[in-house]
Amino acid sequence: MTTQPANPGSGMPPLEMPDDLEPLYSNLARISHTPSEIILDFSRMLPAQPKFEVLARILMSPIGAKLLLRALAENLSRYEAAFGEVQLPGETGLAGDLFKQVHPPKPPEGS
Repeated sequence: MTTQPANPGSGMPPLEMPDDLEPLYSNLARISHTPSEIILDFSRMLPAQPKFEVLARILMSPIGAKLLLRALAENLSRYEAAFGEVQLPGETGLAGDLFKQVHPPKPPEGS
């Protein structure tokens, strides 16, 4: 088992990582809740796959989920500062994707 060092000054104890821990890739998450829990189900969407199997389920308190939301927002902000804005599919539409560099001519001055 390896130990991941904590960030200095974070108040977080080091995390123990089991040597046999397998990372999972997920491109699909379903979020639900009960009065006392936030439930995150992670799956993988692949072509020609008719149904999706839940690969991991994480249950969190609402406070823990809100702290996770804050941490994700901070880390995405740092990521975008380093690598550029993350574009979500469908934000601009096909026409926007195809013609985003094309601009209509400016009207003549004095009109």
